[in-house]
Amino acid sequence: MAGDALLADLIVVLHFLYVSFTVGGELAVIAGGVFRWTWIRNPAFRITHLAAIAVVAGESLAGAACPLTTWEYRLRVLAGQHAEAQLSFVARLVRHVIFYDFPPWVFVVAYVAFAAMVVVTFIVLPPARVCPRRPD
Repeated sequence: MAGDALLADLIVVLHFLYVSFTVGGELAVIAGGVFRWTWIRNPAFRITHLAAIAVVAGESLAGAACPLTTWEYRLRVLAGQHAEAQLSFVARLVRHVIFYDFPPWVFVVAYVAFAAMVVVTFIVLPPARVCPRRPD
């Protein structure tokens, strides 16, 4: 069904945005530390970023499949798509950027190491403290 294929393509794009946020967010934090950008200390951004990579590392340590990947594959089957050639151009492009054919242990090590790097930058370049408002 065409709707399933379109939804699968949208999930691939969402997955790409998630990966971009985790990787790009860390690069931004490091650059922000070097260039003294104050926005990288935003607590909501930093906590969300830390949680995003913690979920990925936790899934990999537990041996769980990424729910976005699982959902996309199920939709591809429902759409009758079984070969890479049947995917749309955008879906193929995004999948080639974020999916690689390595043994599973490589991903576990990479995700956990990246999560550790995020934790280190969270400590070295901590988010700004949120001061509670005083009642007037």
